Order: sequence, then C-alpha cells, then structure tokens
Amino acid sequence: MDSNQDKFKIRLGLFVLVGTMIFIFAVFLIGKQKNLFNPVFKLSTTFSNVSGLQVGNNVRFSGINVGTVESISIINDSSVMVEMIIRQEIKQFIKTDCKVKIGSEGLIGDKLLVISQGSPDFPLVKNGQKLESTEPIETDAIMLSLKSTAENAKIISAILIQTLLKINSGNGTLGRLIQDSSIAENFSISMLNLKKTTKSIEGTAINAEAMSLQLTEIVSAINHGNGTLATLIKDSTIAENLGITIVNLKSSAESLDENMNALKENVFLKRYYTKKAKEAEKKAKEAAENAEDNTKELKQGVKDLKKETKDLKKEIKKEGPKEIE
Repeated sequence: MDSNQDKFKIRLGLFVLVGTMIFIFAVFLIGKQKNLFNPVFKLSTTFSNVSGLQVGNNVRFSGINVGTVESISIINDSSVMVEMIIRQEIKQFIKTDCKVKIGSEGLIGDKLLVISQGSPDFPLVKNGQKLESTEPIETDAIMLSLKSTAENAKIISAILIQTLLKINSGNGTLGRLIQDSSIAENFSISMLNLKKTTKSIEGTAINAEAMSLQLTEIVSAINHGNGTLATLIKDSTIAENLGITIVNLKSSAESLDENMNALKENVFLKRYYTKKAKEAEKKAKEAAENAEDNTKELKQGVKDLKKETKDLKKEIKKEGPKEIE
C-alpha cells in the first residue's frame, strides 16, 4: 500500500514539474513575441479602414518582425488609430518620413503592418511619433475586378473561337485570304506589277530631272544673253533693225514705182520697161510681204517661247521629280 502511494506521489510531482516548465516556457515564448521582456517604444498611425487588422499582429520593417500592434481604436467615422510597440534597438533605423501600410502574411495569412524605409536626410522618430499611412487595397475590390476581368476574357474567348471557325471555313475576307490560294497568287502578281510600275516611275523621274536640268541650263543661258535665241529675246536692236529694213524695202518699192512711171512715158522703151517694171514691182512687193510675215512669225515665236518657258518653270516648281521609295 505504501509503495503504491509513493509511486503516485512521484508521478504527481513529475506531472507538476513538467507542467510548470511548460508554463514557464510558454510565458517566455509569448513574452518574447510580444516584446514583454524587451525595451520598446511606441509609434502610431491612422487608417480609414484597417481591413481586418487585429491587436497582436506583427509589425515588420525591412522584412523583419520588429514589433506588434498594441491597440486599435476608432477616432471618428472616417479614421482608425493604430498603436504599435517597436523594439528599442530598431529606433535608430526608422525616420520620420517612413510610411505604414497594411500587408498580409502570404495570400490568405494574417494581417500585419509594414513600415517602409525612410530617407537618410530626415531625423529619427521619437517615442509616440505618428507616421503617415498608405491606405490598403480591399480584397473584395480585387476579387470584384478579377471577376469582371474573367467575364470579359470569357466573352473575348467566345468571339475569338467564332472568328477562328469562320477563318478555318474560308468565310470572310481574312478567311478567303488564308484559304484561297488564288488570292495569294493575284497578290504576288500585283506586287510584281507594282515593282515594274515603280521602276518605270523611277525612270520617268530621272528623265524629268535630266530635262529639268537641261531646261534650267537653257533658261540660264537665255537670261545671261548667250546664244541666238537669247540675242533675239534680249537684244532690242535686232527688232529695230528689222523694222528699219522693212521701211527701206517699202521706200525702195515706192522709188521703183516712180521710176517705172517715168519710163512708161518713154515711147521707145515703154513696152520693155513696162514689162520689167511690173516684174520688179511684183518681186519688191513679194519681198516686202515675206519680210513682214517673217518678222511677225519671229515675234510670235519669241512670245510663245517665253510663255512656254514660264509655264514649264512653274510646272517644274510645282511638281518636280519625286523620289520613289
């Protein structure tokens, strides 16, 4: 009987000892996680929506757990105050321009606070410092957006399937282009014809450029007074000489008429000189008429040439040889 009691007492003592050790270990572990045994300082921030954040959730800085959420309280209908306790040794790394945002541990893990890194030019935070926050993106909004995107993708897939079926069956312009080989052959022939036309246009452009250069040289020579045509256009003395020649021819014809009239009065030479006079008069009149006609034609030709030269200059300036790409 006594031996059984001793064994029971020993078992009870071992149970109490193990339970006490487990309790102490749990208290130590929880205290370490909650920074109960470490020197800490406080920070705070505000959100319009904490998205399920709870007291005791972790606070991270540079990917490391540096504290926990101490309290969450509603300030008004649009602001929620969140207070954090951070390990004292982390204070030297947190600047006043750091921002706080709500994150999560994995896709569906617990919520946590993430403190971003600040600029080196800003001062360090103080105990009780309030940091700026970044509003979180609601999971419901993300899911709604994904749902809308999935519905749109479903509609697009159905339309794409119908389009592919039409193409495979040879319906529509694209289907005929893919299925009908004659269209491809016609297209190849059209491309060859286009290349030939392009080469022809290139040759025409080269010829037009050469003609333009030649015409420019001719016009330049005319403007500088070189050549017979330039002399006719530029030198006014030629026109004056032609006029004087015509006047002289007319006066010679008139003198010849007077002489012939005098000879007509001579009885012995009347018939001979009458005949000669008529022939000379006829030749003089024909020469005068021919000279006058030639002068008119020459003047008209010069005017036409000037007009054609001006028109050709305008056309070259307007159109000109185009470069064929």
